Amino acid sequence: QVHLVEFGGGLVQAGGSLRLSCAASGNILRINTMTWYRQAPGKHDELVASITSGGSTNYAGSVKGRFTISRDNGKNTASLQMNSLEPEDTAVYYCNAEVTTVQAMSIMTGDYWGQGTQVTVSS
Repeated sequence: QVHLVEFGGGLVQAGGSLRLSCAASGNILRINTMTWYRQAPGKHDELVASITSGGSTNYAGSVKGRFTISRDNGKNTASLQMNSLEPEDTAVYYCNAEVTTVQAMSIMTGDYWGQGTQVTVSS
C-alpha cells in the first residue's frame, strides 16, 4: 500500500507565497510522474503542475511563472512553491503520484492520491 500526505496549506494574502509538500510512503519501487491538482468550489479538478522522474515539468497556463514544482526522488517527495498568489488560486490542492510497487512478487503500477490541503488566498 502507498500513502501520500500533503503539507503546507493555509491562509495567505494576495501576493504572498506558500510551499506545499507531498510525501509518499509504502512499498515503493519507483515513483513515475508526480502531479499537483486543485479543486476550487464549484469547479472541476485542474491540473496545476506535474513532474516526471527525470525532472520534466508541465504547468497550467494560469500558474506558469508563479508556481514551481520540484521533487526529491531519494526521499519520495514533491513540492510546489507558489508565489504571487491570487484569490483565484484558492482551492483544495491534491498530490497525485503514479507509483510502481512490488506486491506478492508482482510489479504493479497505480495512481495514488493524498487527502488534500486547503489553500486560501485573501484579497
